Amino acid sequence: MGSWHRVALGAAVVMLVGATSAGCGGSAGGSEPERVTSVPFVSGEGGYDTYRVPAAVTTPNGVVLAFAEGRVGGAGDSGAIDVVVRRSEDGGRTWGPLDVVAHGDGDTRGNPAPVIDPETGRLVLLTCYNSGEVTEAEIIRGEVTPEQSRRVFVQYSEDDGRSFTEPREITADVKPEDWRWYATGPGHALALTEGPHAGRLVVPANHSAAPPAGSTDTGEEPKYYGSHALISDDGGESWRLGYVDDSYDGVINSNESTATELPGGEIYFSARDQHGSSTGNRADAVSADGGESLEGGTFAIQDSLNDVPVVQGSVLRPAGDESPLLFSGPSNPTAREAMTVWRSDDEGRSFSRVITLSALPAAYSDLVAVDEAAANGEKVVGVLYETGDEGPYERIEFRWLGSL
Repeated sequence: MGSWHRVALGAAVVMLVGATSAGCGGSAGGSEPERVTSVPFVSGEGGYDTYRVPAAVTTPNGVVLAFAEGRVGGAGDSGAIDVVVRRSEDGGRTWGPLDVVAHGDGDTRGNPAPVIDPETGRLVLLTCYNSGEVTEAEIIRGEVTPEQSRRVFVQYSEDDGRSFTEPREITADVKPEDWRWYATGPGHALALTEGPHAGRLVVPANHSAAPPAGSTDTGEEPKYYGSHALISDDGGESWRLGYVDDSYDGVINSNESTATELPGGEIYFSARDQHGSSTGNRADAVSADGGESLEGGTFAIQDSLNDVPVVQGSVLRPAGDESPLLFSGPSNPTAREAMTVWRSDDEGRSFSRVITLSALPAAYSDLVAVDEAAANGEKVVGVLYETGDEGPYERIEFRWLGSL
């Protein structure tokens, strides 16, 4: 890890409880904390073959929004895919009807990255698009037109996710011409609350670059993956690029990334290492300037997360200086299974395993703070994650991790 400035977190303790079914008794008066498990998305229901790529956010009114990709024709990453959402007004115990946020209409809409603008309370949602007639491999090889390729869009909701504006394209502002693949998140984005950049929206994202002129590479080589950040200083109206990891040397290939705020307004970034030559599949870095750059200029392997396979993960430091930094992801380095939560009490320098939710197949996840009123006055973190009995994409569950 780099040598960024750190603030000691002391002896903050997270009580993470196993989850059974919803409504198992509240925690008022010192009784056993409530245990909540619910299933907002079941593959094969609601008109979709498979639900994938979860993202979650809690609105200022305490509504938990669970986003996902609704994949029409199968579990694959290409083809007809919509962005869908379900709302929970009781902290994730129950969910309202399924709504489509961004219609693919036969094309691919996905990678939801929601965030709440702290000044207005407005929900800002970034997503990506590509033609349903092309594949990721074709995009990465540069075999598609700009119109067919990955493009970036923003939407807004002023009513706790009941309705959304139509997607507005921002590709020209955030995607250089030599980038091919592009993906926001996946998972929630970040609104800074402290430091000189308080109020800034930061969206972790990733891309692939074209090989240099004269190269015999196709662009499919993992070394051409990199991560970056999108930045907005006006509540999500306009966007620009922040840091760009463009090493492309094959050592650490930062891919799907996530971020959370450290005390004082620094940003902790965690990324999937897409088959880099370094040992380990998770890499991280810190930005001290609101996502404009990374300290040390790039990512380093996070050795204490070597149990995580090549997969997306989520990070969250709930509000309050005494809160630890949490990471969620599968915990078998060779398979997507055994969803686990780790914690860090030294601002991401090291992590220790706290709880494994189950030994079942599991893949992508997103951590979210639950509204205290909905959690009977307790500080509770939930995790929205892909899982199943035979494979990791059978359903997306929401589960309370317990009380902070």
